Amino acid sequence: MQRFEPGKETKLKLVMRFKSCSLIAVASLFPAAVFGLGIRLPDQDAVATARGEAFVATADNPSAIYYNPAGIAFLTGQNARIGVYAIDLWDTFSGSGVHKETKSDLQAVPHIYYTYTPEKCPVSAGFGIYAPYGLGLEWPDNSPFRNLAKEGRIQYLTFNPVVAWKIHDTLSISAGPTINYSEAELKRGVFAPGDEFKFKGDDTAVGFNAGLMWRPHPQHSFGVNYRSATTMGYGGHSDAHFISPGPPFFPAPVGTPISSRQSASASFDFPQNIAVGWSFRPTPKWNLEFNVDWTDWDTLNTVKLKQALGPQTLVFDWRSSFFYEWGVTRYFDNGWSVSAGYIYSENSVPEKTFNPIVPDSDRHIFSIGVGKKYKSWDLNLTYQFAYGPTRTIDNPLGAPNAVPSPPGPPGFNANGRYEYTSHAVLCTIGYQF
Repeated sequence: MQRFEPGKETKLKLVMRFKSCSLIAVASLFPAAVFGLGIRLPDQDAVATARGEAFVATADNPSAIYYNPAGIAFLTGQNARIGVYAIDLWDTFSGSGVHKETKSDLQAVPHIYYTYTPEKCPVSAGFGIYAPYGLGLEWPDNSPFRNLAKEGRIQYLTFNPVVAWKIHDTLSISAGPTINYSEAELKRGVFAPGDEFKFKGDDTAVGFNAGLMWRPHPQHSFGVNYRSATTMGYGGHSDAHFISPGPPFFPAPVGTPISSRQSASASFDFPQNIAVGWSFRPTPKWNLEFNVDWTDWDTLNTVKLKQALGPQTLVFDWRSSFFYEWGVTRYFDNGWSVSAGYIYSENSVPEKTFNPIVPDSDRHIFSIGVGKKYKSWDLNLTYQFAYGPTRTIDNPLGAPNAVPSPPGPPGFNANGRYEYTSHAVLCTIGYQF
């Protein structure tokens, strides 16, 4: 590809244009969530998800390492658990006289847990490997907002060793570090279909989680789970490939191929969250639970983009929000169990800073699952359906931090109606040694 070699004055204009393009790109750095709450993934076990994630006060298998690590103190011997969460999701956009849907793409997220409680010992230990954030979203290349949002993906993997102490037969506490690795990638348009701006970076960060479990009565259990904030300083590079539309949008002559690569990084704050729950067992055959799960997205205000062309900032101004989780399980004498759950998930992304790459909205999530216990094994299968009622975006000033590019202000083109639907299945297998 022929490269455009600008003069000194033109080069300054090129620098300013690339700075503007990079600034828009940060808005697309972190892809859409499966539910609301920004980009959280709370689905880390088939039993818990079947109960609408209402598991903080139950936490009676090794996935407690994620849901409430204090629960492992009530397990015995060695326990292992492995599973996968597979989801197919769609976001749709209607506006500007067009209708667009995101690419349907089945995505899978694994989870692995192991716990060990020595005989006649009040201390238990274990570790988990899971993905508390992530997945992605891809809009068609001819979407009216392609210069804001085209494709974004994130992988966020956590290794989480924990230690739990059973202080009393009814009370336990637990804590452990979280060692986290994440990769982020974005793709967005620049001027016309076929061109592209891409950023890719990765980083590691350390945090911690902690839990408390109190079972004052056989019919009642209370739980608290806390996960600390982490900051990922994604470091990598950005690439831009496009055909110049000519002045005034770009200083190079019309039709000139442009190609650029530079080192780049962006620092993103992943939030702290806390969940509290109450489990009620009216009989040994039934377990009902209600949880409130809060995520502190209010700390995500701006993201800084650092690159050779100079630093930039982008306003997010997300807001803290809640999961409200209800779940019920019915146990049978032959080892079978059936669970059902519901989550109401609050929207985390305000209209004034809305970007189609994170088309968050209030969500309704329904789930149902079945399980079977054998002598040493147990198998659990869950189906989950989620939808987001229509969310209408009407920003009179357009998207924040956007710059004009053909055919017009991209923020106006992102105005319209957004809807969300997803189907997911979970399969988790447990084994007690």
